[in-house]
Amino acid sequence: MKNLVKKTISQIFSRSDSEAILQEAKKQIIRELDAPPRRLFLQRGLTLGGVAMLTGCDISDNASVENALGKISGFNDRVQGWLFGSTRLAPVYAESMITRPFPFNAFYAEDDAPEVDGNAYRLKIAGLALDKREWSLPTLYKMAQVSQVTRHICVEGWSAIGKWGGVPFGDFLRLIGADLTAEYVSFKCADQYYTSIDMATALHPQTLLALTYDGQILPRKYGFPMKLRMPTKLGYKNPKHIEVIEITNKFTGGYWEDQGYNWFGGS
Repeated sequence: MKNLVKKTISQIFSRSDSEAILQEAKKQIIRELDAPPRRLFLQRGLTLGGVAMLTGCDISDNASVENALGKISGFNDRVQGWLFGSTRLAPVYAESMITRPFPFNAFYAEDDAPEVDGNAYRLKIAGLALDKREWSLPTLYKMAQVSQVTRHICVEGWSAIGKWGGVPFGDFLRLIGADLTAEYVSFKCADQYYTSIDMATALHPQTLLALTYDGQILPRKYGFPMKLRMPTKLGYKNPKHIEVIEITNKFTGGYWEDQGYNWFGGS
């Protein structure tokens, strides 16, 4: 693995690129505390131990540095996808370990969470699926559901344990006749959030189309009417207030991913 990393890094960086990056790193040290959260995330942890471990460099607005980091991020995505598997399960916990209250987390204040009319709500299906009917909440609530007590891990450095209930997402995809050979599943949400995941993650046994939290209808602050709960992913990969699910071979990125966060986002 060590030789693989060295070989990959040598392919990503030319000598001149590396020297330029190291020079830029010196200039950036005094600016790190002023960097916005998404840059701090990249500076300190592009998975696989972080960019600092791999190159000793830091992030700046320099195009060559950004390009190099993009290549590392893509490399991370490929390695995480290779390591990911349906038999690799996230830990589950006793209900006595649930974090109360479970923290609110979004790119807006709690009072700004969208108010979705449950009576009028219809989940839309798009893309590569045979059954594109719209789904009402009463219909979804009648489906066989499971629950899991798992840990939500936030990229900001905190975590919390919660109990989520809902329909195994793989079962739902099979029910609508989704093309399970497609590369991606993407999500559009009532709060204007969007993200996408790989099909292997979509079919993982712990990936849940969550409709309840702690035995109650999913509260507004946690994503009513539904969210995708994936304990194998970091929190920003778990979309809330889902309105549209699309099965596709087109890469659609994501709200934070398009601003520099790692796309695979494994926890």
